[in-house]
Amino acid sequence: MRVRKLIDSLNYAIEGIIYALKTQRNMKIHFFVTIAILIFSLFFELSKIEFLILLLTISLVIIAEMINTSIETAIDLITDKYHIFAKISKNVAAGAVLIAAVNAIFVAYFLFFQRFNPYAQWVLHSVRQSPIHITFIVFIIVIFATISLKAYFGRGTPLQGGMPSGHAAVAFSLATSMTFISESTFVATLSLLMALLVCQSRIEGKIHSFFEVVVGAILGLLITVIFFQLFG
Repeated sequence: MRVRKLIDSLNYAIEGIIYALKTQRNMKIHFFVTIAILIFSLFFELSKIEFLILLLTISLVIIAEMINTSIETAIDLITDKYHIFAKISKNVAAGAVLIAAVNAIFVAYFLFFQRFNPYAQWVLHSVRQSPIHITFIVFIIVIFATISLKAYFGRGTPLQGGMPSGHAAVAFSLATSMTFISESTFVATLSLLMALLVCQSRIEGKIHSFFEVVVGAILGLLITVIFFQLFG
């Protein structure tokens, strides 16, 4: 009986993880980032302590997100009407997730920046610094490419909605341009964060889906890299 209860408990716990992964968009993002970071960490010689810090940080984010999901579900079960205390509970739980996520960003930065910096510098120097007008040409081409794709898929407007996300494309194009022009890993990091904030705002505002934002970001990045390689 004890073994059976233990198995049932494990099944219930796994069902909870699966439910959160299936129903929560942020949980899917956390899992995707977790897999990417763990694969990325294989290329760097992390010490045992650094690896433990990384695992604890990842676990903290996922645990916070699951607790947030649990609180939101419990509140929705109790009432479907607006109540100030329900709003406070959900906001506080979401704040906990935000703190855990910000902490994870800082931990990843301190763990990987020094190791990644030499490789990043090599990549940046391998692409010759281009004339300033190349950036503006790339910027215009990204906009036209985005509008063309929106017209092809027949959804959204040039500035809102549709496939792909124009804001994400332009944001990543500008971030990539600033990275090549500055040839600084630190500037590249700040540019990437700003581009990610633009993408996050499009998803949170339900203007674009996650996939549309990813396609837009890849489009802007690829076009910019190609032009800097061709005309650098």
